[in-house]
Amino acid sequence: MLFLLCVSAAFGAQGHKQATTQSSRTAALSSRTAALRYLEGELQQYERATWRWQRLVGVRPTQTAGRRLTAMALTDLEQTVKTWQRRALAARKRAQHPPHLAQWLCIHRYEAAWNDVGDPYWGGLQMSVTFQERYGGWLYREKGTANHWTPLEQMWVAEKALQVRGFWPWPNTARFCGLLE
Repeated sequence: MLFLLCVSAAFGAQGHKQATTQSSRTAALSSRTAALRYLEGELQQYERATWRWQRLVGVRPTQTAGRRLTAMALTDLEQTVKTWQRRALAARKRAQHPPHLAQWLCIHRYEAAWNDVGDPYWGGLQMSVTFQERYGGWLYREKGTANHWTPLEQMWVAEKALQVRGFWPWPNTARFCGLLE
């Protein structure tokens, strides 16, 4: 009887050990899944921010490495998130300084408020709808007229027009600012 009791206790302990090991594995898998979901959300947030700023300033979007996130080690994924965080910050920093910032601020001073809704010209740089569609089409489709855009978005759209048309879309105010003769 004592033998059966010892054998039964041994098997019970082993079964308990297996159950504990199994529950530990399940918990570890569950925490890895939670960590992957969190890091994946962070990664997507930084990727979208990077690409939005890059699109605004007119540079080619940074490509992803094309790896499956679930196949990555958590430390590698954490590094990837940090890399994209740095890229997003760098892209944002670049967007904060349009090449002709002082000129746009001067033109804005003579034009209107950044949120001006006066048809047929909109925003702080007084852009027509045709102008907005041509040089800032994605912003126009996403946010509507320029009065809904941030001042930076308005200036970067104007930068795109500047490359093609110079300061001629603002003939009077550009002259006041000394940009046209």
